[in-house]
Amino acid sequence: MTFFYQTQSWSSQPQVSDETKRLWEYVSEKANWRIVQLPNGFYQTEYQDPKQLAWIDVTRRETIEGAEQAIDSSVEHYSKKLEYLKGPKVVKTFK
Repeated sequence: MTFFYQTQSWSSQPQVSDETKRLWEYVSEKANWRIVQLPNGFYQTEYQDPKQLAWIDVTRRETIEGAEQAIDSSVEHYSKKLEYLKGPKVVKTFK
């Protein structure tokens, strides 16, 4: 039996395109989101596409509270991604 093993390393962080960064900045603001109720009673979270002004559906939840929590989690997720782009954060130094 043969196993294939591959590793990769970077000398710097992977670079994110400017378009992707703008999208992350946009969706990390809660004001760009909304919740709609579907005919089946579920609640759908959506963000507005900044270019086409169309609404992009993201998740569906059974309750409005669950939908709002999903938006909060998404905003937090994209905020963390933006923090990551700033580079490593020093958490402890030694003397």
